[in-house]
Amino acid sequence: MDYRGIFQNAVDQLHAEKRYRVFANLERIAGRFPRALHRSGDTMREVTVWCSNDYLGMGQHDDVIDALCNAAGKMGSGAGGTRNISGTNHPLVELEHELADLHGKEAALVFTSGFISNDASISTIAKLLPNCLILSDELNHASMIEGVKRSGAEKKIFRHNDLEHLEDLLASADPLRAKLIVFESVYSMDGDIAPIEAIADLADKYNAMTYIDEVHAVGMYGLRGGGITDRDGLASRIDVIEGTLAKAFGALGGYITGSRALIDAVRSYAPGFIFTTALPPSIAAAATASIRHLKTSQTERALHQLQARKTKDALSAAGLPVMPSDTHIVPVLVGDPELCKKASDRLMDVHGIYIQPINYPTVPRGTERLRITPSPFHDDALIADLVGALTEVWNTLGIPFAGNESAEDARNDRIVRLPVSKAGG
Repeated sequence: MDYRGIFQNAVDQLHAEKRYRVFANLERIAGRFPRALHRSGDTMREVTVWCSNDYLGMGQHDDVIDALCNAAGKMGSGAGGTRNISGTNHPLVELEHELADLHGKEAALVFTSGFISNDASISTIAKLLPNCLILSDELNHASMIEGVKRSGAEKKIFRHNDLEHLEDLLASADPLRAKLIVFESVYSMDGDIAPIEAIADLADKYNAMTYIDEVHAVGMYGLRGGGITDRDGLASRIDVIEGTLAKAFGALGGYITGSRALIDAVRSYAPGFIFTTALPPSIAAAATASIRHLKTSQTERALHQLQARKTKDALSAAGLPVMPSDTHIVPVLVGDPELCKKASDRLMDVHGIYIQPINYPTVPRGTERLRITPSPFHDDALIADLVGALTEVWNTLGIPFAGNESAEDARNDRIVRLPVSKAGG
C-alpha cells in the first residue's frame, strides 16, 4: 500500500481543480490595523488586509490587549487542564456570565472554537432529544453540518431561507416528535440574513426548538452587540444562540447561550467540551473586555456600517460585480477558480492588498469570489486604493465586469444547486 502516494494524489487533485489553498504568512501590526507584514521566502513587506474576520479591529483595542497582558502576568499562559481538571479559571467564569447577559439567557458555555461549539452542541442536543428530527438550512456552516452528522439523528435539509419549504417539512413530521431547527443569522459568503422571526413563528407553531449561529453578527449588530437577534429584539424567541469570540470580539473561542438546564446538559454530556483543555485566562479576559466595551460603545458599529456601505457603493460605481448583500460582507464575483486565485495573487503581488480567493467547496462551483470585509479602519483612502487595484486586476485578467455577466444571476443559481459543505470561517 502506497500510503504516501494516496495523500499526494489527494493534494494533486486539488491542484488540478485549481482550488489548492495557499496560506499567507501574515504578521498583524497592533495599532495599525488593517496593515500587516507579509512574509514570503526571505522577503517581507507591508500589505493591507481586506478579508479579516476581526471585523471591528477589537484585536488591537487597548482595553483588550491590556486585559490579556494583565491576566497572563497574573495567571500564566495556559489554563492548565480541562474544565473538570483545574481548567475552570476565574476569567472564564466571568466570561460565561458576560455572554449569558449579552444574549439575555440564563447561562452560557465557552468552547475552544466556534467550530467546536457548533459541532459539540448540536450533536449533543440532538442526541439528548428522543427521536430528534433536525431541520437544517442548506447553506449552514461546515461546523453545523458536522454537528448534525455526528448526532446520528434524522435530518432534513430545507432550501436556503425558504420558509415554505421549512414549513412543509415541519408539517409532515409527527407533531409529538422532537424537532430542532438549526440556521444562521448572517450567512458569511453571501452576506444575507435569515428570516429569524418567521422561523421562530414556525418553531412555535410546530413545537420545535431553535438553534441559531450568530458568529458573523455578534458584536456588530444590536444595541449591545448581541447580533441580529439583539438588533431585532428576537433573542427571547430563540432557544440556543451560538457565537464566536474570534471575529468581532477579536479574541478566540466559541460559545452557546440558553436555558440553565440545556447548558448544564451540554456541559455534562458533550465530549468536545469535556475532553478539551479550557481557554487560557488571558484569552478569556481579553474576550470579556471586548464584550463589555461593545455592550456600551456604538462608535465601532456605526463606523463599520458606514465604511462597509462606502465600499459597496465605490466598487459598484466602478462596474465591479458586487454580489447582493444585506450586511457588512462584500462578495465580488469572479466565477472561475483559476481566475479567482490569479486575482488574489495579483492583488498581493502588484498592489499589496490581501484578499483570499473563495472557491469550492466553500461556495458552489461557478460562484467563486473575493470576499471583502471592510472594518472601521478601512478609511476612504484605502477604499479608493482597493477600487483602483481591483479595476486593474479585472482589466488585466479579463474578468467580466458587472453587466457583462450578472452577479445576481450567479446568486440566483442557488435555487437549483446542490447543498455544499461550507469550509469558510
